[in-house]
Amino acid sequence: MPDLQDDRATFYNTESDDYLDDVPVADPGKPDVIKVSAKSRSTAVAGAIAAVIREHRYAEVQAIGAGAVNQAVKALAIARGYLSGDQIDIVCTPYFTEVDIEGQERTAVRFIVEPRP
Repeated sequence: MPDLQDDRATFYNTESDDYLDDVPVADPGKPDVIKVSAKSRSTAVAGAIAAVIREHRYAEVQAIGAGAVNQAVKALAIARGYLSGDQIDIVCTPYFTEVDIEGQERTAVRFIVEPRP
């Protein structure tokens, strides 16, 4: 089950376990986690990150595996460029987390993305 398909970003609603293509959930609280796969287009992920930062001033990006982490890091660098036109500079804080995928526990890398104070 790919998290990002082709050139479209997918947002994952952690409360209801639903996948929503191209449409962020309009929740005034914390935005949903942006999940990245090794096949994700880094520019599409970067656009999703930039959009969430503009709207919520906070984003989380999750990747499992070396290829996915590579795409996520590239997307973060590209998103920084996208946001520079809005005079928003971002900082990223990485951390490990355990996630359950089809009954199997996997280690994921998550990045908290916030505007630089």
